[in-house]
Amino acid sequence: MPTIHLTTFIAAPIERVFDLSRSIDLHKKSMTDYREEAVAGTVMGLINLNETVTWKAKHLMKTRVLQIQITAMQRPLSFTDEMKKGDFKSMKHEHHFKEIENGTLMIDVFKFEAPYGGLGRFFSGIYLSGYLEKLLEQRNELIKEYAESSKWKHVLDKKYQ
Repeated sequence: MPTIHLTTFIAAPIERVFDLSRSIDLHKKSMTDYREEAVAGTVMGLINLNETVTWKAKHLMKTRVLQIQITAMQRPLSFTDEMKKGDFKSMKHEHHFKEIENGTLMIDVFKFEAPYGGLGRFFSGIYLSGYLEKLLEQRNELIKEYAESSKWKHVLDKKYQ
């Protein structure tokens, strides 16, 4: 099963980074190039344990629908989302957060399995893994940009200000 492992340093408090990572609104903003929209479940605000969101987006020349559920959460250290319905055979994204002296380390562990057996594994190896890693990096850069500036105030609830 292919695994993408990313570590992003963010000069911001762990709670802010954790919540920005759960923001449906910020995720949509990071995926505007793909016209990604939340169409069912938690469609705005922060997603929480056991909640689902169904995403609709244009990826790889096709409109795709992916339903994920938050299956584990330990605030502000980690949460996990897993595919319930979608094009992958399986997909699990673990988000880990580690507080360090001058900010937060955000660690993504993204595991997926493409359908279609050997053909799917071949496609994952030559293209899909890199494509998905680029999407995660794009998302992480936006989280970093918002967390390290005052932009986060426009995304998170007033109680964090």
